[in-house]
Amino acid sequence: MVAIVLLWTSQIDDRVRWTLAILMGLFLLGGAAAVRERVIRPVQTLSNLVGALGEGDFSIRARGANPDDDLGLAYYEVNALAEALRQQRLGSIEAGALLRRVIAEIDAAIFAFDGEWRLRLVNRAGAQLLDAPVEKLLGRDASTLALAEYLDGEAPRIVDATFPGKSGRWEVRRGTFRQGGRPHLLLVLNDVGAVLREQERQAWQQVIRVLSHEVNNSLAPIKSIAESLTQGTAADASEDLRSGLAVIASRSEALRRFMSSYAKLARLPRPTLTPLDVGQLIERAARLETRVPITVAPGPAARIHGDADQLEQVLINVLQNAADASAETGGGVRVTWRLERGNVAVVVEDDGPGLADTANLFVPFFTTKPEGSGIGLVLSRQIVEAHGGTLTLANRRGAKGCVVTLTVPVVE
Repeated sequence: MVAIVLLWTSQIDDRVRWTLAILMGLFLLGGAAAVRERVIRPVQTLSNLVGALGEGDFSIRARGANPDDDLGLAYYEVNALAEALRQQRLGSIEAGALLRRVIAEIDAAIFAFDGEWRLRLVNRAGAQLLDAPVEKLLGRDASTLALAEYLDGEAPRIVDATFPGKSGRWEVRRGTFRQGGRPHLLLVLNDVGAVLREQERQAWQQVIRVLSHEVNNSLAPIKSIAESLTQGTAADASEDLRSGLAVIASRSEALRRFMSSYAKLARLPRPTLTPLDVGQLIERAARLETRVPITVAPGPAARIHGDADQLEQVLINVLQNAADASAETGGGVRVTWRLERGNVAVVVEDDGPGLADTANLFVPFFTTKPEGSGIGLVLSRQIVEAHGGTLTLANRRGAKGCVVTLTVPVVE
């Protein structure tokens, strides 16, 4: 523009003036076009790329991406962003497809409800349970689906329920998740009737095997002796009769003890909970065992809610087993307790030979002692679990002997 002003104010021929003015105008237009091509067009390209990314189209790429050039670097970064978003979308689609596939194949009925308790997701097992296609179930209210009662109350829990597609015993579980920024409720109904029936069948088979084994062990010698007595002569009948009756009496008494032990397991009463001091409970049980030295290392002050008689019987059983094991090696028994994660853990260590068969520790009537009944540990674990605790046995690390850990919740 300065050149044009100078041109028109100078004393030159008009033809030359107009020629120069036209040339300068063309130069100005060409420069503007070049600037547009080098500046405005790349900005438009970047704008189009960002717009495509905003609309979810991650397939568009910019040409001329070059990390060594300022504008090319911008293209390069936008292309990298588009590729990363494409990979993320692909992973999300694949993960969603896998999740839908897994949910569809799960035997448990799965339902997802929004904040207004309207069904938003259901798997194939859920549709079969409600005996309706998925399309007719989505969007319906939980109350119209007869599922509202399972969205409230205690969970997990076991209920007996009848649905349009099936009836039985169900485990009710719930969970929450967010989708689209809104809270949703997940309901899972798992059919546990078949599992419980299978466990019941296995339990009865085990009972029958144990009973058959013990009864046959007693009846076989009784039958044999009875046949011998019927075939004996008068000369030796008196002595054989006394001997046979002694064997019959012995086996009958063993069978009586066995049945009494079995009944004891079946009739374990529910614990009567009262506040108990852990230290005093352990001291009372430890004083009853005098065969080997028992060292009680005091732990922190702790109180529990429990049945004093039942828990004391557990400690007596554990200490008696520890004393039996330590007596074989001339060792002793050590008892202590500690607090861990809301529980009091009572630890009993012995110096015995350790556990040879850990797989059958809690199998009823399994024992390695000649005079053992095989119900002490089983009964002890039943008592501890009835108090909401656990009972575990393991060999000591780095030394011979066994360590028993009994945990029970403490009083808050």
